[in-house]
Amino acid sequence: MASFTELVNGMKTTFRTGKTKPYEWRRQQLEGVLKLMDENREEIAAALNKDLHKPKLEAVVFEIDFCRNDLVDTMNNLKEWMKPEKVKKSLLNLMDTAYIKKEPYGVALVIGAWNYPIQLTILPLFGALAAGNCVLLKPSEVSWNTAQLLEKLVPKYLDNDCVKVVNGGVTETTALLKERYDYIFYTGNTFVGKIVMKAASEYLTPVTLELGGKSPVYVDKNCDYKAVANRLIWGKTCNAGQTCIAPDYVMCTKDVQEELLQNMKTTLGEFFPDDPSQSESYGRMVNSRHFQRVKKMIDSNQDSIAIGGDTNEKDNYISPTILKDVKFTDSAMNEEIFGPVLPIVPVKDEDAAIEHIVSGEKPLAMYVFSNDKTVKDKFRNSTSSGGLVINDTMMHAGVMTLPFGGVGNSGMGAYHGKLTFDTFSHNRACLERELKMESLQSIRYPPYTQKKMGNIQWATRKKLKGRSFMSFVPFFVIGTIAAYVIKVFGLHNKLPFLNE
Repeated sequence: MASFTELVNGMKTTFRTGKTKPYEWRRQQLEGVLKLMDENREEIAAALNKDLHKPKLEAVVFEIDFCRNDLVDTMNNLKEWMKPEKVKKSLLNLMDTAYIKKEPYGVALVIGAWNYPIQLTILPLFGALAAGNCVLLKPSEVSWNTAQLLEKLVPKYLDNDCVKVVNGGVTETTALLKERYDYIFYTGNTFVGKIVMKAASEYLTPVTLELGGKSPVYVDKNCDYKAVANRLIWGKTCNAGQTCIAPDYVMCTKDVQEELLQNMKTTLGEFFPDDPSQSESYGRMVNSRHFQRVKKMIDSNQDSIAIGGDTNEKDNYISPTILKDVKFTDSAMNEEIFGPVLPIVPVKDEDAAIEHIVSGEKPLAMYVFSNDKTVKDKFRNSTSSGGLVINDTMMHAGVMTLPFGGVGNSGMGAYHGKLTFDTFSHNRACLERELKMESLQSIRYPPYTQKKMGNIQWATRKKLKGRSFMSFVPFFVIGTIAAYVIKVFGLHNKLPFLNE
């Protein structure tokens, strides 16, 4: 098995020089990533098409520009994000300086995913660089053309001492995880996520795990079913359903199921007028293994196929497929589908849907279609998920001011926008004091007395808001004035109670 000890140690040595900490270095790296994206747009889109038959629009909007927009926002705000964050102080610390300093962790390992191999690799990469870290980048070998392209391009645009790319499969990833890092950021499935977390626990390395799971949908009665069908089919056919937050299955009443099926047929005809297999707007399964996995699911649910079900092994093609009258015990409900198959499970009402959701693992995303405030409130307040979207699918991922991440089995940690910078930054607590007015400090020194304890409690005790706030204001004002007078006039020895 390969060893990456020398590589990682070299990056640690570079980090300890302080090279990555100044704003100027960070800005230079971000400019490098921006140039990489802008100067190689066509080559990136071509690699994505080779790997996933990804349509040009999806490659540009969901991968290239998605990263670029977040990157530009990071560049525009980096100097402000790097500033120390002032914090509130108590009466005892009025003369001190207290703040949070954003510090880089050190060497970060970023393990990307194959389904969005640019977005899920480049976005954490530049977030880690913005925070001042060295980065060891491991693209997914499943999207091999994109992985090779990143290995070629990254050294041309970024600091080769601080940013490294390692390509390879399970053997290389296993070897990488034997090394010690200061942070690990992994995107992928839950099974491998547990392996990553176990490796990180060896050194108590902090991690972000962007995982997945079965993201449920509930469709209420009295909706605009055509709009629902449009948004469901869009969410399920983007990247041929190979999206971690794709709608995984739908719950609704029997009557709503029939309305949905009629409208889904219409929507599919509008989205792909001739045949999805001939459309430039529809992708493919990434490889034969994933094709066979989803095909097996379709084959074992033949009696439930309402729409689609067509496959072509030579092209890794699976048509958009809708299953009806599915039961929770059916094979399609055993694991995350990660393909263009959408089961519909009839339920009695929203309460039955909620009961099923809360009895299982917490999903990465949850989608509720309803015009009823009571129904929406029930899902909002009675369930837990990484994200909740009402009356649409997947769109929350494009709001850079919202955290993107899971909870429980669907992951830990979050990123996008400033949260990516924060994820790769350690919040260092800093307190700066003067070696003056030592008599004021004496109340905390032994020998302890009842009077000292009383003085400390008076100066530090918190008051509940809305009860005795006004009674606290005079003490605060008096304390502030007293501290100022003591400092200016040097009255330390004229206040004997401070020396007891």
